[in-house]
Amino acid sequence: QVQLVESGGGLVQAGGSLRLSCVASGTTFSINAMGWYRQAPGKPRELVAIITSSGRLNYADSVKGRFTISRDNAENTVDLQMNSLKPEDTAVYYCNAIRSVSGLYYPYWGQGTQVTVSS
Repeated sequence: QVQLVESGGGLVQAGGSLRLSCVASGTTFSINAMGWYRQAPGKPRELVAIITSSGRLNYADSVKGRFTISRDNAENTVDLQMNSLKPEDTAVYYCNAIRSVSGLYYPYWGQGTQVTVSS
């Protein structure tokens, strides 16, 4: 099992910055990808950014150029630096980790942290 704990959410004005952090514990040796998803009220959960253990990156088009994901494999942490925040970035942000075991993939989720961007 993998446990994920997020921190760093909060309230910020449009144009501001926030940094989210997530630390994984438990059976972390088989974690492949780590990333961030978000869910706004009335909308489905969507990918924000993801990074694999080899450093491959993927960002949602809506955050490219504004958000940066980084990962420390030794510390089992993944951070999301969010700059130039917009009101439409308001959502609950969830940390995600995917374990790879014998060709099967198991997703794990944190409890979420609220990000609110005021206009």
